[in-house]
This record gives sequence, C-alpha cells and structure tokens, in this order.
Amino acid sequence: MELHEVLRRRAMCRSFSAQPVDSAVLDRILEGALSAPTAGNTRGTSWVVLEGADQTSTYWDSATDEAWRDRNAAWSGGLRRAPVVLLAYSSPEAYVERYAEPDKVDLELGAGPERWPVPYWHGDAAFGVMAVLLGAVDAGLGACVLGAFRGTENLGARLAVPPEWRLFCAVPLGHPDGRGHRSRSLQRDTPQQSERLHRRAW
Repeated sequence: MELHEVLRRRAMCRSFSAQPVDSAVLDRILEGALSAPTAGNTRGTSWVVLEGADQTSTYWDSATDEAWRDRNAAWSGGLRRAPVVLLAYSSPEAYVERYAEPDKVDLELGAGPERWPVPYWHGDAAFGVMAVLLGAVDAGLGACVLGAFRGTENLGARLAVPPEWRLFCAVPLGHPDGRGHRSRSLQRDTPQQSERLHRRAW
C-alpha cells in the first residue's frame, strides 16, 4: 500500500475476530518494528510476542482488573479476542550505558536516567510501535495501543522479563471484526492545521 494511504487509513481498532494472524505476516510486522531507529544505535527496545488465547490471557489477567473490565464492558471483549498481543519494552539502563561510551560521553548522559531531559528510550519504543501500527494497516489488519497503567510488575514476572526493562505499551493485533468501538476521544474538536503547524516561528 502507498505510504500516504497507510498513514491516512491508520486508526485504532478495538474489536477483533479470533482469526489467527498468518505467521509470515506477523514476522514481517515485527521485522519492521525492529528496524525502527534507536538513538545512538543503542537498540534498547525489545518485544514480547503473545499468540493465542493461552498466551494473551497472561497480559489481560495482569494488566486489567475487575473494575477496569466493568467500566469497559461494552468493548473489552472485542479487545480480548485479539489473537496477538505485542508488548513493547525499553531499557533505560541500555541507553545510559551507551551514552557513557567514548563517542557519546561528552553529552553527560551516562551518569544515570535522571540526567536525560528527554528519555530517548520512550521515543525509540514509540518509533517501533508506530512501525507496527503502519505495518498492520499495510497487511489489512487492525491494531491499537494500550498504555502500561497497571500490573506491569506482575506481568514482567510472569513473562520472565529482566528487571531493567520497562513496559512501554501493549499492541493488540489481529483481524478487525467490523464491530469497532468508536473512541470517545474522537468526539473532541479537531484543531485546524494552522493551529499545529508553525512555520518560521511559533
């Protein structure tokens, strides 16, 4: 699919069928995620791939609770049907170590994550997630982003994630079932381009 068409069609899908994702298609999407840029070529991002209900339930059981499921009962079932859940992780420690190396040391970011005014590990994880979202559109699939708001330590322990890695978000992935839940966020007014694009100066 042509790039601008992919960008135009990208939207969050929140209701999936249980139809499996072809393994070759999934591998191509993950290859795109791993090709996303990382600062200093640190490659301090990683993914945990959960496929099938037995594996994805580990995520849902850790990241949601009864109160969340009750509040979101109208659409949480459609999310849980996603046959794949991709977990985007990043390691602040990897970036601190990389920027303590001779070619980066003059930036003084190698002393610890608190020295970073902008944590590159978040941006790099987001680059990989965007690659997944665009790859899903290109493959005729749906995907969405779920924040890491609860249960991250329990999830990491259940998946044997090393403690220095932080969950950035989860990306449910699969075939849309056509019963998509329209996000309440889309009811907000859309700013004009002129309110967001500032040429020469703000």
